[in-house]
Amino acid sequence: MSPAGPAAPKKVRKVKKVVLVVIDGLTPSELDRAVAGGRAPVLAELMARGEYVGSCAAAFPSVTPVCSASIATGRLQDDHHVPSMNWYSRAEGRYVEYGSSFAASRRFGIAQQLTDTVYNLNAEHLNPDTPTVFERLDDAGVRTAGTTYLMYRGRHRHEPSAEFPLTRLVGTALFRRAVDGPKELFYADLYASRRTGCWSQMGTPGMRDQHSGCVAAHMVERDLFDFLLLSLPDNDTASHTGGVEAQVAAIHAADRQLERVMHAGGGIDAFLDDHAMVVMADHAHAQVEHAIELGAAFADWAVRAPRRRAATRDAEVALCPSQRAAMVYALVEEGRTRTVPPLVAAAREVEGVDLVLWREGGRGVVASHRGELRFAPAEGRGRALTDPRGARWSLRGELGVLEGWVEDGVLRSDAYPDALARAWAALACPTSGDVLLSAAPGWEFPDWGGTWHDGGGSHGSLHASDTLGSLVVCGLDLPPERVRDDDSWSIRDVAPMIAAHFGRG
Repeated sequence: MSPAGPAAPKKVRKVKKVVLVVIDGLTPSELDRAVAGGRAPVLAELMARGEYVGSCAAAFPSVTPVCSASIATGRLQDDHHVPSMNWYSRAEGRYVEYGSSFAASRRFGIAQQLTDTVYNLNAEHLNPDTPTVFERLDDAGVRTAGTTYLMYRGRHRHEPSAEFPLTRLVGTALFRRAVDGPKELFYADLYASRRTGCWSQMGTPGMRDQHSGCVAAHMVERDLFDFLLLSLPDNDTASHTGGVEAQVAAIHAADRQLERVMHAGGGIDAFLDDHAMVVMADHAHAQVEHAIELGAAFADWAVRAPRRRAATRDAEVALCPSQRAAMVYALVEEGRTRTVPPLVAAAREVEGVDLVLWREGGRGVVASHRGELRFAPAEGRGRALTDPRGARWSLRGELGVLEGWVEDGVLRSDAYPDALARAWAALACPTSGDVLLSAAPGWEFPDWGGTWHDGGGSHGSLHASDTLGSLVVCGLDLPPERVRDDDSWSIRDVAPMIAAHFGRG
């Protein structure tokens, strides 16, 4: 018997690089219109080659800071602790504002608003015990990178950039801190881990997508990452100002940046040979036409003023409007239990408020003109209903509050997707208010600057209209518990899917 020949070399599975593209506010109906009209050829190709989910649920409130934290961590805010666009810090005795509008930022102080958004959001407000996808992959030795995105926390230290004269001038006054981010970090013109020649005009809306595309193309050409979070936020601005239908032009502009990035990698075929791509919304947009008079509803209460030096002495409540959601905080600690019921009663009388939510006796309560529903995560094997994601809930009251029905033991609602988990996370978040409000379709809460998007698009509510965003997955294995046509997809599914791709599941 002749000796065996040399063993055939084992084939090593090629681990593709991953690009996670977040197109802020990418609404499925508008993506479909852009593709059908030939305005988004790259996205159309990704949808044809991969899996397209037109119903990926946001967090609640479905505003960008909360959803960005959920995308980055794969968790809801009961874990990541970022509660809304505007909220009240009991620990510091002040409002936190991430930039609802320029007018609102002025009320709270521009310097404080920028400090909260650029620094405190990642370094203090985001739960340090809940790792981001950057941190998980950094720990595994994966080369991480990110363009301007609210959530950037990673394991690599970055000093302020001095690439452009305006950056040096502004940085001297406001942006002097080092930050921890991915290995390659590009945040507006404030932080840049290397010189690229790409300028965002300090993150000016309308310039942000092209800056991200420029930076990403630079990194693709030089093979500088294994995972890149590519943020394209200009669609959100277009939607707020021009209405939901303005998205088609904004999606076209975003598609051109994706083409630019793929061109740097040799074209779409060569690029997708080496890269998997996920394109997703953080939330959707719904048209608004009416403003909710939140302050008038609580005129009989002593409301905390925006700035510390103008703070109302002996304030009883803090009001936190965040587009199509709002929160009310009871500030007198020893009287919170007695204060919440009258706050709830006042909130239920406000025109334009669809749902009022609060906690009572260890349960969550959601109420509307359709009744009340009490709910809590089910323990043990007692009677419970399951939601479409497999979580079990103990319920008492009217399912009609959420326009829900039971099918084969599963609680479903087309009007309020993933409602129980999203609502519970919002109520259980330690930095949330005592009473949470979700606006009815067509309604919005003006911010502290009096700004709202009259005739434009907005988001924030528990309702499907601004909850269900787009998701396209091309080149990654889907989680085994999710399939393409499943109605249970959530933005919190994406980070674990990417981590699993790199062996960190």
